[in-house]
Amino acid sequence: MKRRDFIQKASLASAGVMAASPLLSHPFDDGVIKTFGFQVYTVRDVIYQDMAGTLKTLKKAGYDHVELFDFQDGKILGKPIQEAKAILKKSKIDVKSIHIPTGSGGKKISGTINHEFQRAIDDAKELGAEYLVCPYLNTSERENIDQYKKLAELLQKSGEMCARSGLGFAYHNHEFEFQEMEGQIPFDIILDTDPSAVQIELDIYWTRFAEQNPLKIFKENSGRVALWHVKDLSLDEGKPMTELGNGIIDWKQIFKHKEESGMKYFFIEQDRNFANNSLDSLATSLKYLKKLNY
Repeated sequence: MKRRDFIQKASLASAGVMAASPLLSHPFDDGVIKTFGFQVYTVRDVIYQDMAGTLKTLKKAGYDHVELFDFQDGKILGKPIQEAKAILKKSKIDVKSIHIPTGSGGKKISGTINHEFQRAIDDAKELGAEYLVCPYLNTSERENIDQYKKLAELLQKSGEMCARSGLGFAYHNHEFEFQEMEGQIPFDIILDTDPSAVQIELDIYWTRFAEQNPLKIFKENSGRVALWHVKDLSLDEGKPMTELGNGIIDWKQIFKHKEESGMKYFFIEQDRNFANNSLDSLATSLKYLKKLNY
């Protein structure tokens, strides 16, 4: 064991963090997927205008839970926490995870990872979430390897705070974390944090976009890849995102490794390039997954 790993594990154990992991349910029983989630960023074009109606449509399409975004300063999707909570409760769609910004930049915004993070933890628990996720780094946050090292320290501290409150904490990748920088791979620096504090939300599309093998990551980080983002990759120019089943990713093979990865929840997502519109995109991808025998 690396000295750094030993120190981290010892400090977590002394603080009672390792025993504070949330009692998480699973979206599958006996290896068969039972529940399905979506990332609400997919429907950002409609949910701000009609949150209740959008959730009702997606519940009818067959979705059971959601991962939220736009979470800061005591609000989610621009709504006060209690107002959003009431809408979500009525929709019968459970909140499992929330993306939270780092809050880096000129203006200090409360309820972000860098500023009054405990407020975000408390709000997330109020919404019933089980995970908070660092979803993205602005260009100014990833200009050199030292910034990634400072990020790893921030993730470690944030994960420990979440664990003490009974929440999981994870980092979500794009393609840039796999690009070599100063002789190092940034993703490896992120992985050098303690797994009991920092888990991974692996975006399968961006991993393949970066020409990495998700199955290799599952194997090398068994039990740590608690959350997945699920969207397909097209071989059209620029390798755009596409609905599940319209691209090249072998989803049946990917889902065979759900236990090895430690996956607790997955969220169907598509940022753009919809065949029709965002709601239809989520419905199409869900129908494809339900047809797979996994």
